[in-house]
Amino acid sequence: MAASGRRAGATGGDAFAAALMLAPAALLLGLFFVWPFLRGLWISATRWDGFSAPVFVGFSNYARLFGDSLFQGALLNNLIFVVLILIFKNGLGMGLALLLDRAPFFRGPIRAAVFIPVTLSFAATGLLWSWIYNPVFGLLNAALDLAGLAGLKRSWLGDADIALYAIVAVDIWKWLGFHAVIYLAGLQTIPAELYEAARIDGASAFHRFRHITLPLMMPVVLINVILGLSGAFVRNFDIVQVLTQGGPNHATEVVMTLMVKTAFQDGNMGYASAMGFTLFLIVGLCCVALLSLMRRSRVDL
Repeated sequence: MAASGRRAGATGGDAFAAALMLAPAALLLGLFFVWPFLRGLWISATRWDGFSAPVFVGFSNYARLFGDSLFQGALLNNLIFVVLILIFKNGLGMGLALLLDRAPFFRGPIRAAVFIPVTLSFAATGLLWSWIYNPVFGLLNAALDLAGLAGLKRSWLGDADIALYAIVAVDIWKWLGFHAVIYLAGLQTIPAELYEAARIDGASAFHRFRHITLPLMMPVVLINVILGLSGAFVRNFDIVQVLTQGGPNHATEVVMTLMVKTAFQDGNMGYASAMGFTLFLIVGLCCVALLSLMRRSRVDL
């Protein structure tokens, strides 16, 4: 009985010590994540200009989204952004990782050079590419002139038909090295014995990639897809704002830039919050679906 009491007392003391050590982290989590989330959810159900008292309006802000052509256009631009980002970041990232994995020399410097754009700030990236895209003295139009392709010269950020794709190209350029490094790390975990056995059996490079590399890399592919998906939905504000501010005529408007304009230019915090939580729901559902797919795609060696 005495030993049992001592064990119970020790267990209680350990639990109290653990709770005491977790308390600061839990406090910070609640203060900086849980409370702002709940507060934002409440604001999304109100009409509030940021100064006067909020007026509760229920789900009317969310209902208004279905008839808002600006929001629907911004969401469509987001979806185009996401599709192109996922295709090119993953396709080019995998190809670049395969090249880096087989580079015969200067592997370190090449990998560092590929990763340099990732380290640049969005302001620096936007300024650099605004010069490259400049229709008068920009490097891109000058290069087309030198190549005898003057007919392809454009106002890359001023043409509503191509401005969004020009921004997508910048985002791919900035983050390609990040995704390539993740793929490279995944490639280096695949046992070399599998490739040797496949070569002995006469498998071509394509078949080795199709039946060894790709199945074993599927968890890494899905991680990159989730990172690209979340980035294309919620991390595109900076590059769009720096390059076009959503123009021309909302052709490059995405949900994040529209939210900022709605909140701080139009003074409608509640409606902007509703946009944000709608975007959060879309991204959350997509990520849950991809995580479920990731669990099903595990390959055991």
